[in-house]
Amino acid sequence: QVQLEESGGGLVPAGGSLRLSCAASGGSFSRYAIGWFRQVPGKEREFVAAISWSGASTYVAGPVRGRFTIARDNAENTVFLQMSSLNPEDSAVYYCGARAWDEDRVSWWGVPEFNYWGQGTQVTVSS
Repeated sequence: QVQLEESGGGLVPAGGSLRLSCAASGGSFSRYAIGWFRQVPGKEREFVAAISWSGASTYVAGPVRGRFTIARDNAENTVFLQMSSLNPEDSAVYYCGARAWDEDRVSWWGVPEFNYWGQGTQVTVSS
C-alpha cells in the first residue's frame, strides 16, 4: 500500500508559478504510475497530468498543456507538477494518485483507475 502526500500549494498571483510535490511512502514507488488531478467545489475531480513508472512517458491534459509539466524522481519517491502562467481558473485542490501500472506509457486516465490518493493541496491564483 502506498501513502501519498501533496505539498507546495499556496496563493500566487496570476501569471505566477508553483511547483507541487507528491511524496510517496510505504510501497514500491517505481511500480506505480502517478497522476495529478484537481477539483473545485461542486465539480468532479479533473485529470491534469500523468507520468509512467520510469518517467519516460508523460501526458498532460489539454487545458494545461504548455503550462504544466510533470516529472518524477524515483530515488526520492517524489513526483512534481511544475505549473506556470497560472490563471484564476487553475485555482483548485490538487491531488496526486497512484496507479499500479506496469506499462511504461500513460494517457488520459479517470479517477476510478487510481488505487491510492493523497489528501490534496490548495492552489489559489489571484487575479
